[in-house]
Amino acid sequence: MIPNPESLDQGLIVSVQAPQGSPMRDPDVIAAMADAALRNGAVGVRLESPEHIGAVRRRCPDALIIGLWKCTFPDSSVYITPGWKEIQAVWSAGADVIAIDATARPRPAGQDLAALIQRSRDELRAPLMADVDSLENGLRAAELGCDWVGTTLYGYTEDTAQQCPPAFDLLPPLRAELASSVRLICEGGIASPADARLALQAGADTVVVGTAITGVDLQVIAYRQGMIS
Repeated sequence: MIPNPESLDQGLIVSVQAPQGSPMRDPDVIAAMADAALRNGAVGVRLESPEHIGAVRRRCPDALIIGLWKCTFPDSSVYITPGWKEIQAVWSAGADVIAIDATARPRPAGQDLAALIQRSRDELRAPLMADVDSLENGLRAAELGCDWVGTTLYGYTEDTAQQCPPAFDLLPPLRAELASSVRLICEGGIASPADARLALQAGADTVVVGTAITGVDLQVIAYRQGMIS
């Protein structure tokens, strides 16, 4: 169940993920990190893969879980919960909100974003978080029925490759044009509490932080590179 919106306002969602090949990717490790985040004030967690969603759901039965599944296909650059199979798997594993790529890029096997959103609402009654890269795509996702809009893919698509997250410049126009009932999430590039405050001031309702909190592998690499440069 999604908590009352008021309980999420100005809240922190922690993205608890680990790259392929990392020992941190163990489901028990992911669940422990998620538990620690929730115990220390996070309003929810964002998790990748049905296996990790299930592990956290078992350990933290009352947690708010935003779930996704990163899957790559040769015919598309869309990889965040790209199709119906992945949507079903994330929902069945125990997610409360399903995060999907809601950019304008072609999806694997020609699947249609509008049809996927409608099917998710009709058959699963699942709340959806649209991971977008632009104002146009954010507004379209909300019009199609997504409950949350996140700036997750700002700077990570072909059309925004020249942009650098966090998406501080994208938040104000999104907040101005989205309905008040649509939750605006700042995700991507938040590296400090100061960044999180700036995101809230720019119009975000809630902030997602990942690597800066749980990205042990990338943080160690960054420190080592900084020490020898």
